[in-house]
Amino acid sequence: MASFPKFPQGIAQPFPTQSAPTAEDDPSLTPATFIHRSQVAQKGRGAVTNLRGRYESVSREEFDDGWQPMRWAEEEGAAALEQEEEPARLKTIVTEETAKSIISRNTSPDLPFSLSLNPYRGCEHGCIYCFARPSHSYLGLSPGLDFESRLVAKTNAPELLLRELAKPSYQPDTITVGINTDAYQPIERERQLTRRILQILHDCENPVAMITKSALIERDIDLLAAMAAKDQAIVAVTITTLDPAIARTLEPRAASPARRLRVIRTLAEAGIPVSVSIAPVIPFVTEPDLERVMEAAVEAGARQAGYIVLRLPWEVSPLFRQWLQAHFPGRAARVMNRIQDMRGGKDYDADFATRMRGTGVWADLLQQRFEKASRRLGIHHRNRAFATLDASCFKRPQWAPEALRQPATSDGQMDLF
Repeated sequence: MASFPKFPQGIAQPFPTQSAPTAEDDPSLTPATFIHRSQVAQKGRGAVTNLRGRYESVSREEFDDGWQPMRWAEEEGAAALEQEEEPARLKTIVTEETAKSIISRNTSPDLPFSLSLNPYRGCEHGCIYCFARPSHSYLGLSPGLDFESRLVAKTNAPELLLRELAKPSYQPDTITVGINTDAYQPIERERQLTRRILQILHDCENPVAMITKSALIERDIDLLAAMAAKDQAIVAVTITTLDPAIARTLEPRAASPARRLRVIRTLAEAGIPVSVSIAPVIPFVTEPDLERVMEAAVEAGARQAGYIVLRLPWEVSPLFRQWLQAHFPGRAARVMNRIQDMRGGKDYDADFATRMRGTGVWADLLQQRFEKASRRLGIHHRNRAFATLDASCFKRPQWAPEALRQPATSDGQMDLF
């Protein structure tokens, strides 16, 4: 069990809700600046409480995630912000863990994969809807702020993966990376655990599926493109909405929607099969964007698509309700009523047969919209892509821990064999 240092719990209260400026108020404002004055989210996490820079992370190099600095056209509003007391800020704490295992196996009938891998616990992206938040409770930490700021890096993940692949009992199959937490979240830029894992899968020719909402995946195009050329790699890029104002608070530290579209284009141009994951679909918030997201993703180069209806297990439900009340108070009740309509009258139903899609007339209509748009755009459901990956060329490595510490060869590959 990882040991965490004591952490101060000073959290500012939410700012009062006011109306947002519109293009009619100031034509110079773009959609990216439609975040109202009392809810300014600086670069960093901050979905509900302490919206103005709720956290300060460790100092990092600039990275193009598609967001531009926030600005306000009204001098009076800017002056008011300058006079406000600076909210309490929390820093990212990363604890190193020596994990006992690294590959998770599942037999869930609604998942297209059986093997998955997560090099980190917790996620800096801070998506308020993340179904993995309750997993932090197992560490004795909160699914709220702790999930976003008190992270665990599984430092021996590459070694464990190599050991697993070397076992005679291991049957080569697609390993999906980035299920519980995004494998390309900001700390990956320094830790590079995902890069080392992908290098091993590349060298062993074991197929991989990556799921992310980060532009950092472009760093690993060299490995992914080489694997894709052998039908051993696919990537799913999550785009929840095209509205930057919603995305800024819904997924505060993930790349902007426009930047994720550019990721799809960049990967597709490199010959990497890309699908768009529209997840979650939130009624009356992101749901109206369903077809537009699909159209934009296909135009960028996506060839598969999938969607998941909002899931609110355990502690995620009250966190999401708080976010909803802070940002959409006028439609909060309507949103929750529609969610419960699709969940048998509850906030969430974990039944394998329905948890991804929901039930009832509204769930059926949503599925019809998705299928109709898929046919019109000429794309397939992303789950079919997993069946196309080729594991027949798998090279079982010799178990040699020292291989992970050897310098790369002249062609940039580790010597594992």
